[in-house]
Amino acid sequence: MDLGSLLFPLLLVLLAVPLFLSARKQKRAMAEQQQLQNSLAPGDKVMTTSGLYGTVADASHDTTIDIEISEGVVTRWLRAAIREKVAETEEAVVVDDKADEDEEPAITAQVAEPLDHNAKK
Repeated sequence: MDLGSLLFPLLLVLLAVPLFLSARKQKRAMAEQQQLQNSLAPGDKVMTTSGLYGTVADASHDTTIDIEISEGVVTRWLRAAIREKVAETEEAVVVDDKADEDEEPAITAQVAEPLDHNAKK
């Protein structure tokens, strides 16, 4: 036997193993995502694939789920659009410590100036 006939099967194995491992990893990730989407219940905090955060309002439908994105604003989404459950966090409010004690603390925010793309330099 020559060297070429021995290298060809070895080359096939070297190419097939990474493909097999990546297919297993993808299958496992799909199963985890399916399990997450099936386990959603009202009150769960979620993030959609588009980055929208909300709270599950109704999960009784097979293919869709209702998400409350603001108080009183409920939208319907496909279950497949739910990317992950998120941990509850408290929203931070920036308070101006330099405000007088007699006055209400001032809440500060910075607003970016709009860009004027038509301005000449």
